Amino acid sequence: MKRLLPWFFGLLGSGCAASTTVRLNLPPLETVPRVELDRYLGTWYEIAAFPQRFQRGCTATTASYTLRPDGQIDVVNRCRLDSPDGPEKIARGRARIVDPKSQARLEVSFFRPFWGDYWIIDLDSDYQYAVVGHPSRDYLWILCRKPFMDEAVYRGIIERLKRQGYEVGKLVRTVHRPSG
Repeated sequence: MKRLLPWFFGLLGSGCAASTTVRLNLPPLETVPRVELDRYLGTWYEIAAFPQRFQRGCTATTASYTLRPDGQIDVVNRCRLDSPDGPEKIARGRARIVDPKSQARLEVSFFRPFWGDYWIIDLDSDYQYAVVGHPSRDYLWILCRKPFMDEAVYRGIIERLKRQGYEVGKLVRTVHRPSG
């Protein structure tokens, strides 16, 4: 079993992707004005995402962020293969803040020396949900502190993503183990 595959390997080289130039009519992707990093750290559940090869077969996906003494962030992504009870797949990486003023633009690496953009483009004021995107708009993750999100909140996020130029029809909901 490939336990330590770098999930975001495809993201790493995407900074040079030509897909950005295909959408010249779109304004630059906007991030949130400010992220309080200490509130952002912790575990997030993936609610929906654009399908990526490096996440093929993943369900019950989570991402955990922990601050390192050097100011970078340890990243641990986990998922279950094929079902919420399937075998666990883990990817470990590191993130660094690129824009210290807002702390909303980061880079992540699961295979150094390659780094990929990780931009926080929507964030709940209570840090109960976050949306992570990429300037190319080819990558997108909707995250929540719980494995399930209120449908009205989800629809509001979708509307804001449309205004940012995302093709929301490509989003796939992430399956989690039912609570109860």
